[in-house]
Amino acid sequence: MATLWGTPEKLQELLCELVSWKSLTLTDGEVEFAYKLQDKLMELPYFQANPEHISMGEVNWGRQSVTALYKHPEAVDTIVLLSHFDTVHTGEYGDLEPLACSPQLLGEAFQQIRDELDADTVRDLDSGEYLFGRGTMDMKAGLALHMALVEKASIEQWPINLLLMTVPDEEVNSAGMRYGVTRLLDLEREHGLEFILFLNGEPVFAMKPGDTAHYLYTGSIGKIMPSALFYGKETHVGEPLSGITSSYISTYLTHRMEWNSSFREVVYGEPTPLPVTLTQRDMKEEYSAQTPYRTSAMYNVFTMERNAEEVFDIFENVAKGAAAHCERDYYAMCERENIEPVGGINVMRYEKLMEYARTKFGHDYITDLLRDTLMHPEWDVREKSMHVTDILLINCQELTPAMVLMYAPPFYPPVNSSENELVKRCVAQVIENAKEKFDLDVKQGHFFNGISDLSYVSYKDQSDGWVTYENNTPVYGDSYSIPFQAMKQLSAPVLNVGPYGKDAHKRTERLHIKNTFEEMPILLEQMILSIPVKSRH
Repeated sequence: MATLWGTPEKLQELLCELVSWKSLTLTDGEVEFAYKLQDKLMELPYFQANPEHISMGEVNWGRQSVTALYKHPEAVDTIVLLSHFDTVHTGEYGDLEPLACSPQLLGEAFQQIRDELDADTVRDLDSGEYLFGRGTMDMKAGLALHMALVEKASIEQWPINLLLMTVPDEEVNSAGMRYGVTRLLDLEREHGLEFILFLNGEPVFAMKPGDTAHYLYTGSIGKIMPSALFYGKETHVGEPLSGITSSYISTYLTHRMEWNSSFREVVYGEPTPLPVTLTQRDMKEEYSAQTPYRTSAMYNVFTMERNAEEVFDIFENVAKGAAAHCERDYYAMCERENIEPVGGINVMRYEKLMEYARTKFGHDYITDLLRDTLMHPEWDVREKSMHVTDILLINCQELTPAMVLMYAPPFYPPVNSSENELVKRCVAQVIENAKEKFDLDVKQGHFFNGISDLSYVSYKDQSDGWVTYENNTPVYGDSYSIPFQAMKQLSAPVLNVGPYGKDAHKRTERLHIKNTFEEMPILLEQMILSIPVKSRH
């Protein structure tokens, strides 16, 4: 039987079509992509005969996830093929931005500006072995590979079920996957499935600059964002010693957070990248001669085994040390200038601030006070987090100067299945097959370092560390939430096997053609068919 996507040429055509459907996060294109993809999947005879096996799942703001189930009549065991279809924006392409989603034209255009490109990119451009463009690597290639697997399984009637699930908004808040968790549980019950593996198709990410190894991953790194609102005492610049700027206070914590090795974890010999500041800005919106007295900062922390509570404990200790240092320097200045200090630096968790405010004003008053902020259409969840905290502190200034510690979204819990027997079997099969068939050396990475939606399945935090996250994330339960309990029910192991590419999130993002369209389809197919499965009889 002829296939739509079963040859390297046809699969490449499919990818170029998917890339041409611009689906930048939080744009109309992201909304429209799901409907185009549904129509594309309906071209397969299997779904024409079983249209009820394709469905959409509501996310938010009109966005939908798409699921497509190939179901063998005798099979119970099911592999979930996970991917995302949103991409980051394309501003860095400059004059070439109109071509960012047209791989063929973009490659030709790059030849005209080759003197602007680095040597590695020029080599790859001249080799003809790469496809350039936004979403080629991250991660529409993974989606195209999964679509081809579903097609082949349906034609050859593989004795295992495949559930393709592709979601929007992985690149910003992972809303697609957070909403998708309950959707997966519903589909599992509705069709009598038993999930045995969550298989993602994210591309290979270099472990360090210049790394060209081909990896598969038996886990995905966690990411969490400890944040702080610094509140000083305002004054006129003509009387600088009558107050203390929030900018001054914030520098002490930022200095201690940046590259702080106490947050580093090393698991299976792989270290987490060190913390770095993602944003730091004062919240003063206009120029005036009043000193800045509110500053916000957000810090990126990667995790492999620690939960939200453990990270927050470390963060609080660092903040207390920073506040003590700030106080020492500030008091020394006051003594030198012979003035009365405005006070010490109060370090508190967001949950303590909320508790204090509720006691002072009552629950209903606080709810009314925060409603406008939580509903503000122009602010994202991070801005809302800071504004909620800001409103509480403005009304509780007796607690200032202060550092209020919190979490800002998003949160990606770490996940790892390196010790799972099925995963071990799959890893060994792919590594051996890649070497034998293609002379391709594939290495095992224990944590995918590009951050992925696998974080929302196979959740194993036994000590309820997420409670600290819920209590200290100001927008939690309103603008942002994570289905921690439901995630525990999706207990199957995780694995990421994807194509080779380079420069995700850069204008030189590119995908290796032979690896993606010739090698990966065979490696994925033979890995899946090597899995022992149980049927209904």
